[in-house]
Amino acid sequence: MEEQASSSSSTGASSSQLQPSLDDCLKLLRGERDEQRLAGLLLVTKFCSKDDHTAIRKVYDALGPQFLHRLLRTGIGKGSDVRSDNRDAYLQLSITVLAAFCRVPQIAASEEMINKIPLILETISREAGSPIIEDCYEYLFLVSTASEEGVQTLYKSGGLNVLASQMMILPNAMENDVWSTNLRIGIVAILQNRVAPSHKLHALVLAECVISIVGERWLIGEMNLTGSQVSLPADRCILLILESSRVEIAVLLNDLAYLKYEASNASSNRENILVKQRNLGVAFSLVEKIIKLISSFGGEECESTFTKIISGLNETIGVVLDYLRDAKEHGQIKWDDLLEAVRVIGSYLAEAPDACKDKVIELLAYMLSIEGEDELSPFYSICFLLPMLCQITLKTGGCKILASSGAFREVVGYLIALIDQNNFTSEDNGSIFLACDTILNLLLKQEQIKFPSDDPSFIRLLVALSHWAEGMDDASIIMMASSICSLILELTSEESLLNHPDFTSGDIGNLSKLIRQSFVMCGQDLISDDAKAEVDLFQIITSAYSSWADRFPSIKQAVESSGPFSFDMFHRTLGNCGADELSCSTPWMKGYCLSAITHGISFLHFGLPVAQGIWRSNSYIYRQLCSKDMSIGILRGNTVKTFRMDSSFS
Repeated sequence: MEEQASSSSSTGASSSQLQPSLDDCLKLLRGERDEQRLAGLLLVTKFCSKDDHTAIRKVYDALGPQFLHRLLRTGIGKGSDVRSDNRDAYLQLSITVLAAFCRVPQIAASEEMINKIPLILETISREAGSPIIEDCYEYLFLVSTASEEGVQTLYKSGGLNVLASQMMILPNAMENDVWSTNLRIGIVAILQNRVAPSHKLHALVLAECVISIVGERWLIGEMNLTGSQVSLPADRCILLILESSRVEIAVLLNDLAYLKYEASNASSNRENILVKQRNLGVAFSLVEKIIKLISSFGGEECESTFTKIISGLNETIGVVLDYLRDAKEHGQIKWDDLLEAVRVIGSYLAEAPDACKDKVIELLAYMLSIEGEDELSPFYSICFLLPMLCQITLKTGGCKILASSGAFREVVGYLIALIDQNNFTSEDNGSIFLACDTILNLLLKQEQIKFPSDDPSFIRLLVALSHWAEGMDDASIIMMASSICSLILELTSEESLLNHPDFTSGDIGNLSKLIRQSFVMCGQDLISDDAKAEVDLFQIITSAYSSWADRFPSIKQAVESSGPFSFDMFHRTLGNCGADELSCSTPWMKGYCLSAITHGISFLHFGLPVAQGIWRSNSYIYRQLCSKDMSIGILRGNTVKTFRMDSSFS
């Protein structure tokens, strides 16, 4: 028995000595060859539980961050020393190990782990549906919650967009939109209860992500869990999110103002300012999404809900304007949070241009001067306010505001900058035409407002517009550029332009080509009959042309003497049409009729010289004055008729 016991004890001791220990694994992890380190990684799981931070730290220190980084890059395919058929295994191993290490907060907060966030996001984008995605999510969660720098890196690396895109492919996540309904209910539960401010902020961040995926309509909808008897009003979510966002905005703007203008050392508060700016961006984004939603409201929405939302938005926009006034008084124009403030104000004023009118008028010029921290000059602030500016200039009062404040110069400069880019996107095209419409509205009301007729910004715009339209065959571009130039030319003369340092004889040539092209385009019937906007613009061109043609002999010669659709040909066309009725089968004839009348071109069969000066009503009644009596030209539809003047037209 003793021999057997001795033998058994000896065998057990020998077996125990053969079992590797944690120290043996650490020796392998410190090895010089990659094979040793990989073997150590495979063994270490036997000695480390996920809660044993001490053991995990020892393993991390033994392995070293450089090997982990190289292993991850190899798995992603950025390494050059491994066969492609091994990359999936290396990727799986590296992500799993990294996520395990990040369970130790000190490791998760390290610079080495934070710097890997872009690579993990790239992995999520490329490996959608792979088993390693869950480890990627765990890694991002642990690193972003371990330090403020981790959150900032995740945000700046586009993490929210990547994670939002993954929501649509999560298994069983999209069935019957149950997930989005449950999220709505959960977010409402947080926002309507007494929880820590940080929890409410996280709920708002989540709401912003959900809306980015499913759209603004998510804000209003079903509010009862499946199988639950408790139901809340469908508008509870939008009202709570608006109220919570309003509170966040008020608090954050107050904090930012203190940190910028009153704190003892503003430079040392830079990180704190960045955090608050990021949180402010979330709240602003939610307000903008609510604005976008209510702009699409029809008659089916509850009037009381709409009234509450409008009231809340008005109050919030007022608070944001007060923040901008404070920034103006402190001489601040270059902060990202100021630019974000202009963006949300512009979004609301595009839908409600008369809101907070006095404050907007007071701060308009300042808002147009605000720059983002990466901008060399104001650009985006003008872009954000342009829809509102276009609307208010439909009325004379709005034009007076732009003229008296000098804000029109910012719009002109913005339009020139867009044209000079010379590589327009569809979004740029929309902004170009918004700016054009704003300037057109202003110029059409030049007689009602005090307008600086010799402003050099308009000279630069003439040059830019003539270059913009050069080589174009788009009727909307030709007509818009030509109509604005025609209205600007009403303010000056060829002689004055040529004496201006920013204008050359070559520019006169370009303007001549542009104005002539608009006439030719209409004359060749290149504008469709249903293109009412282009026809209206052509009528502006011909009307303006009649007032300044004699002051611009070069342009007049180019328009009236060159090409098949000259005024001489128009004169002959009239003569062939008969005295009693003139058929106008195309829109260009309408414009030529107006120009002919205002330029004294004779109607041959009438035998009456047409004097300058016209009187126009909605039916385009043209009074033709003669030395002895008066005849009338009426353009209705496609027919011009002439008949004697009588008392009914007095």
